Amino acid sequence: MKSYTPSQLALRNGQDRPEIWVAYQGRIYDVTSSRLWKKGMHYEHWAGQDLTNELSDAPHTEKVFEKFEQIGNLIQ
Repeated sequence: MKSYTPSQLALRNGQDRPEIWVAYQGRIYDVTSSRLWKKGMHYEHWAGQDLTNELSDAPHTEKVFEKFEQIGNLIQ
């Protein structure tokens, strides 16, 4: 699986490129197909970043990521 830096992830924010990606626990997921992530924003969360620390504010668990394809790994 390909690895991406935070800078590369940031470009997949739904604004700079058509891809909408988010990271969680070092894994990068493609959420482009989700109607909840249109234009790169989901409530107060922006795509193109690591959402690991923000999940505790969500009304869902990490199981939500099972709906999406993991397309890479986030390297620090």
